[in-house]
Amino acid sequence: MARGKVQMRRIENPVHRQVTFCKRRMGLLKKAKELSVLCEADIGVIVISPHGKIYELATNGNMGSLIERYKGSNTEAQAESSNQNKPQVIQQEVLLLRQEIDLLQKGLRYMYGEKDINHMNLDELQALESNLEIWVHNVRSTKMQIISREIEMLKNKEGILKAANDMLQERIIEQSGILGTSSDTLIPQFPFHRNMESDYYF
Repeated sequence: MARGKVQMRRIENPVHRQVTFCKRRMGLLKKAKELSVLCEADIGVIVISPHGKIYELATNGNMGSLIERYKGSNTEAQAESSNQNKPQVIQQEVLLLRQEIDLLQKGLRYMYGEKDINHMNLDELQALESNLEIWVHNVRSTKMQIISREIEMLKNKEGILKAANDMLQERIIEQSGILGTSSDTLIPQFPFHRNMESDYYF
């Protein structure tokens, strides 16, 4: 009697599902052992049941060593692939940089009037406009930073000059007070009177 084709979908009956799991698991592990013997292949199989039970098969050594070999070979393959892709990536970056340099040089020539801007296409004009906006933004931000630094320096100078002015004012007040007291001692309390009989003052 011919075997019917099994539909690849989840078995709803839990008993039939468990029986099918056990049969297919055993068949899978048997095929893995046969493949290892026939072809001298190192095979590792991990099966986790719906209830969380783990079944594994390592035909050469243990599962840990096979996993480490897999990780190492996978890492080497990725490194080799990245090394093969590096020249292409570098070439693409160099090409993009050359295009950008050519566009900037062309834009500078147009800016300085060496060429007519009407000969530029729409993409070149948009790229030139965006670059000019970036340059203007950078120039303005740098200018504002310089102005802010100069304002801060002027404020510091103003503070220093104000402190020096206050010190000078205090010194002037102190010296004025000293001169005022000394001049008071030199000024006589009564005016001098001249004696008519002599040229002396009393």
